[in-house]
Amino acid sequence: MITEESIEYFVTQAHRYGEAGLMLCSSGNLSWRVGEKALVSGTGSWLPVLTGERVAVCDVVSGLSENGVRPSMESVFHLGVMRERADVNVVLHFQSEYATVVACMKEKPESFNVTLEVPYHVGEIAVIPYYCPGSPELAQAVIDGMREHDAVLMSNHGQVVCGKDFDDVLQRALFFEMACRIIVQSRGRYEVLGKKDVENLKRLRLNSR
Repeated sequence: MITEESIEYFVTQAHRYGEAGLMLCSSGNLSWRVGEKALVSGTGSWLPVLTGERVAVCDVVSGLSENGVRPSMESVFHLGVMRERADVNVVLHFQSEYATVVACMKEKPESFNVTLEVPYHVGEIAVIPYYCPGSPELAQAVIDGMREHDAVLMSNHGQVVCGKDFDDVLQRALFFEMACRIIVQSRGRYEVLGKKDVENLKRLRLNSR
């Protein structure tokens, strides 16, 4: 059962992500698995000022809204990631400032591991080509990218991160943005961690789960 308390909590988290500066206006969307259902921000809604009336209650398997609210057009990849990964309960699409700059770069970084937080908290970032928002091609590319990754950079579009809960996702999104800020502000004069150091951090990450 989806309760009013669940919807209020979802709205509070959406506002939290907005306050963190992760999106402008309607540029982001959010989903949260609750049992066999998922709460999804409504199409065209603004996460920073989301209200309960703009939250769709969807069946995770069918993707259909059960409360008459039309979910975000990106709900296909939100629910698709949840179907593919039982460990994922929250999916966030956002467009933070520096990560979106990197998404628009002609030559994307080969590695985002500029600080230890990236391999430890974010993991390897999948980079996918540009596809039209809301398209089946975009949805499938994100789903495919997130089978083995917790973060995806969508070229000329934005970012997607997933995780077990809202804190996990917020941390992942903020460290993703921090890495991109370092990459952009350094004007390419940055150094990434060595392969051995990255592997050690990945092992620490896996052991901490």
